[in-house]
Amino acid sequence: MDIISQPNSQNLHEATFQKLRSLLVEGAITPGSKLNERELAESLNVSRTPIREAIKRLAADGLVELIANRGAIAVQLSQEDVINTFDVIAQLEGYSGELAAKNISAAALSELEALQYEMMASYARRDLSSYYKLNLRIHHLINQAANNPVLGKLFSQVNARIEALRFRSNQNGVKWEKAVEEHQEMIDALKAHDSERMRKVMIQHVVNKRDVVIELLQSEDGSTAQIHNEVSKV
Repeated sequence: MDIISQPNSQNLHEATFQKLRSLLVEGAITPGSKLNERELAESLNVSRTPIREAIKRLAADGLVELIANRGAIAVQLSQEDVINTFDVIAQLEGYSGELAAKNISAAALSELEALQYEMMASYARRDLSSYYKLNLRIHHLINQAANNPVLGKLFSQVNARIEALRFRSNQNGVKWEKAVEEHQEMIDALKAHDSERMRKVMIQHVVNKRDVVIELLQSEDGSTAQIHNEVSKV
């Protein structure tokens, strides 16, 4: 892991939080794993204090569970949890997109187009980490353009639960390409200030993402079951 080196205490705490968040989202810390403060502090070359603060923030965001007698555990959602969460996010993003199409400023639209251009460059390089970060910024900027702080807070809280799954779902080449096309449709709908079209695009985008994630989870469950069967025959 990269060593975090920040001269300012506030920057150090923020850098530690962002690094741990990336490790969770990108799967370096797998769902159900325990977050060992000592090991994390050593690997990131920081004291345990910023690690503890980061874990508290991650728990508040829904990426980590704090369990009595077990400590901090990377959140592990059941398939039912995943479906329910994506269904909620679809409606939040649909409403967010509808409001954004009505309220977005010329400056915000220009920023979105610039982020879209950067994201496309990351996609062309198949740089999934960079792509996902830009993707997330686009979704957050659309949410901000809706100009509804309550909606924005709800989106951030619920989306945090499934960020790692959204990241992994882009590893399928054909479906990743489809997601990229849907992002261009979002830009087009926003430029036209077409709120109904934007709502439909956003909801369909999330529903498609949900289906890819469920397919991924079922595939992994099938692989695990097959391994267990093979082991039992030995």
